[in-house]
Amino acid sequence: MHEIGSDIDLAAAFAASPNPYMLLTPDLRYAGMNQAYMQAVGVAKREDLIGKPIFDVFTAGDGAEAPESVRLLRASFEKVLDTGQPDHIALIRYAMPSGPDGAFEDRYWSATHTPVKNSSGELTYILQHTSDVTELELLRRQAGAAERPFVVSALDAIIGGDLLKRARIVQEDNRRLEIERSRLVEMFMQAPGFVAVLSGPNHQFQLFNEAYRRIAAYRDLKGKTVEEALPEVRDQGFIDMLDSVYQTGEPFQGRNVLVQIARPEGGAPIESYLDFIYQPIRDDSGSVVGIFVQGFDVSDAVLSAERQRLMIDELNHRVKNTLATVQSIAMQTARSHQDPQTFAESFQSRLVALSHTHDLLTRSHWEGADLRDILQHETVVHDEHRVVLNGPAVPLEPAAALSLGMIFHELATNAAKYGALAHEQGRVFIDWSVANQNDRTLTLVWREEGGPPVVVPDRRGFGTRLIERNIRHDLAGVVNLRYLTSGFTAEISFPLDRGRQFEPTA
Repeated sequence: MHEIGSDIDLAAAFAASPNPYMLLTPDLRYAGMNQAYMQAVGVAKREDLIGKPIFDVFTAGDGAEAPESVRLLRASFEKVLDTGQPDHIALIRYAMPSGPDGAFEDRYWSATHTPVKNSSGELTYILQHTSDVTELELLRRQAGAAERPFVVSALDAIIGGDLLKRARIVQEDNRRLEIERSRLVEMFMQAPGFVAVLSGPNHQFQLFNEAYRRIAAYRDLKGKTVEEALPEVRDQGFIDMLDSVYQTGEPFQGRNVLVQIARPEGGAPIESYLDFIYQPIRDDSGSVVGIFVQGFDVSDAVLSAERQRLMIDELNHRVKNTLATVQSIAMQTARSHQDPQTFAESFQSRLVALSHTHDLLTRSHWEGADLRDILQHETVVHDEHRVVLNGPAVPLEPAAALSLGMIFHELATNAAKYGALAHEQGRVFIDWSVANQNDRTLTLVWREEGGPPVVVPDRRGFGTRLIERNIRHDLAGVVNLRYLTSGFTAEISFPLDRGRQFEPTA
């Protein structure tokens, strides 16, 4: 005698059963059916069904209810695929082809869909058991329309009495719940922040929205654990955080937390700053079974705050340096001018020169200033035909711009008092060039002609000391001041690529 569970007996029982059965693959294609099913749906040969998608073969016709019938049947199949559990349809109106002319006949069915799994627990088929209850349903409706409650009750008893009625109610409730679930899932997927649902102690992804995929660099997350999908986050402490929430049942909240996700193409990782919460998910007994992840990418806010902090630090640094410069100018000017009036005039002119350079830097948001613009600012009070500028555009760092602004002010002031600009025929020629593009060096020559006879000063004034100190200390350059009979000349040379770390100190 064969064992009841053998494949031969099962296949024979399947084929010989008077109840309609059919098998679908997970992609909803016919894999098998018995003779009773073929008779129920009006198909003569198995070849007409095997391998074909069920909804290509049976479309429910072109009636107004056809789309809803197809949706209801498809939803039942998908529920079995998603949950691995059986699903029931108490009553469904599903039209079937009734003849060669392509006409459809309304039929009423009751169906049960059961998952068939292999030894590994994987769903391999869906088994459908279908009952055609068309005649009973139509008869029941006719009796109801004729107001014959006794007949209706009798038919209810034949097809299950209140059981069918309750099944219909459950089916409608399930439909409403499914609609609500779909709406919740849609809201979940469209949430402005990132959200995900993780299950089990290994934190397996069950659900996640587009914002979460974006944070995760669009990795393949479905069905994977966090560590499988994002192995780099273990060393960043995120797995430990999840483990703690799962084990203790206490939520965890992070603020401005940096996460680094490796790029698929290599190179520097993608950095994001996150505000998030890990909230434990509990079952009916209160045990933690998963974790709900919700948060926002706050990278823009964090980086903006960091930029603001750097700007404030930079501003404080500049203010301190400016105050130090003003203090130095005041002390040095006071040593050179005993008379209060001449001190005030000289001190004010130097502050104005410092202010001019600050204005230029402010226009560029303190990114720097061009050498020609600084020269024009400091010589603008003189006839433009008497000051000749010749050289290429040279962008300067803020520190170099401030130092050169003070230097050119002193040179122009001395030229106006004692040099070429003190004489109507005098002129100043300023030429500059940049050498060695790999390690750029600026060379500038200030040359005066046509002024009064040059007198070599018997002492080094504040202007001379400021020029020499700024060039040597602040610009790491060299300067050569020459008092020639043909006119005063200043030769200045310094490197351009020293960076922003050098700030003027007068």
